[in-house]
Amino acid sequence: MGRGFVEEEIMRCLICKRGSTEPGTTTVTLERDGLIMVIKGVPAQVCENCAEAYVDEKVASELLTSAEAAAKSGAKVEIREYVTA
Repeated sequence: MGRGFVEEEIMRCLICKRGSTEPGTTTVTLERDGLIMVIKGVPAQVCENCAEAYVDEKVASELLTSAEAAAKSGAKVEIREYVTA
């Protein structure tokens, strides 16, 4: 299906309660132990109404693992494009 998307059931948005989600991408910002990490192009289910993004468990785990490694390396600010593991 493309760039790490996992076929997911379309869901009703939990934030606005009006829109439905569709496959798309988002930018995720993580902060931990003095590190600010921005990851662009993250595959997500995105609400068509309010643009709230929902990242699946596999992608979230990859992002957290990557942020942990960056924090351990001593990075303070890191900006990267999402790449599937």
